[in-house]
Amino acid sequence: MDLSGTLILAGLIIALLWLLSLKKKESKLCLPPGPSGLPIIGNLHQLDKKAPFKTLLKLSETYGPVMTLYLGSQRIVVLAGYDAVKEALVDQADDFTGRGPIPFLMRATKGYGLAISNGERWRQLRRFTLTTLRDFGMGRKGMEEWIQEESKHLVERINHTKATPFDPTFFMSCTVSNVICCLVFGQRFSYDDDHFLHLLQIISDTLKFGSSPWGQLYNVFPGLMERLPGRQHRAFARIQELREFIMNKIQEHQDTLDPSSPRDYIDCFLMRLIQEKDFPTTEFHYENLVSTVFNLYLAGTETTSSTIRFALSVMIKYPKIQETMQQEIANVIGQERCPCMEDRKSLPFTDAVIHEIQRLMDIVPMNIPHHALQDISFRGYTIPKDTVIIPLLHSVLKEEKQWATPWSFNPQHFLDQNGNFKKNPAFLPFSAGKRACVGESLARMEIFLFVVSLLQRFTLSCPGGPDSIDLSPEYSSFANVPRRYEIIATPRGE
Repeated sequence: MDLSGTLILAGLIIALLWLLSLKKKESKLCLPPGPSGLPIIGNLHQLDKKAPFKTLLKLSETYGPVMTLYLGSQRIVVLAGYDAVKEALVDQADDFTGRGPIPFLMRATKGYGLAISNGERWRQLRRFTLTTLRDFGMGRKGMEEWIQEESKHLVERINHTKATPFDPTFFMSCTVSNVICCLVFGQRFSYDDDHFLHLLQIISDTLKFGSSPWGQLYNVFPGLMERLPGRQHRAFARIQELREFIMNKIQEHQDTLDPSSPRDYIDCFLMRLIQEKDFPTTEFHYENLVSTVFNLYLAGTETTSSTIRFALSVMIKYPKIQETMQQEIANVIGQERCPCMEDRKSLPFTDAVIHEIQRLMDIVPMNIPHHALQDISFRGYTIPKDTVIIPLLHSVLKEEKQWATPWSFNPQHFLDQNGNFKKNPAFLPFSAGKRACVGESLARMEIFLFVVSLLQRFTLSCPGGPDSIDLSPEYSSFANVPRRYEIIATPRGE
């Protein structure tokens, strides 16, 4: 046998031994079942690179609602379907609060901040963030007034398009971002501010990169990807621009801080940082401030604005649905008064459509991955420490057992026989349990108030007509990013 033949044979023997040792370890651990993997790459070759969550859902039909697979050398346990996801995140909440060291987020945040923290850091930052955002009105009247004010700026800006086609992407990003900017930075920005628009483009590009096969590869092989040329280096350079903007804002706050009158989230954090500067175990320090503001700014801008853009596409795709909503809004609110959250209970059809839009969009199909901080016993299996856990939200929002027509747009999912709004426990676009989205109440308020304000004032259409609208995402993977369309907003009554 020549040298190349010997090397191939040796490689095959090593691969076989690796697979056998893996199987032996797994049988001892009582891991959930799953497909066999290959050396080095695990099950990567089996995944749909553009929509890996679709492969995971398909595999769960064979291996069940709790299954094991490998992305490279990283063990993954996938939870599929409402029952398994709820049992883990809600019923066994303490076991499943861990967040894994996701390489892309670790690099972007330097390992600090709320999104990927665990233990005492996570507890301190989450409690503080929820309390502070509520103090500044998140989910309450103060925040509602900010959103109503911002909706007036949005309506005015859209009026300037004079019923000619325009791309709503940046209008929506500006509008939604200004709400989080008021909370975090204590200011809003003009829709014509070039630097603000540049930052919004960075946020949009960051989400797209994270949802691209290239971004997913970085999460599986970060060490290798750091050494290889590619778009990951540009993505991190642009993220650094965003961090520098945040650092400049923090410096401005430090220079003008009045402890007797905090203006926003940054002021409150700086005050806590000063109070606890001599505490050796405090989590209120500069790096956690920068990265938590980064988390809030990124998450509070792109996911909500993408959802509203998707809502506009749905309205155009289904003009009869749009018309029914407009009629309901006209009957309850009229065309002049600003919509408020109190109106929601009088707008059951509109509320049902908005919920169905979020269900169909499935914004973060694989959730933000959880992490086993210690061995977890779940449904008779062992999930070993350091396993990445994916509670597959896609499988909950599209589960046939929970939804009459899971793959098509159907507002009746949220209406009873009398046309009243009805809840469905499987509506989990913000996840569930102790790591559910910290800004859920804010996002719900924004989506409702902005969508109702737009339908109150405008009839939405597009140059190509309803049939030209494709509701499938432009990008999938980490997030489902909706396609961009030019739309026409015709003022009502004209």
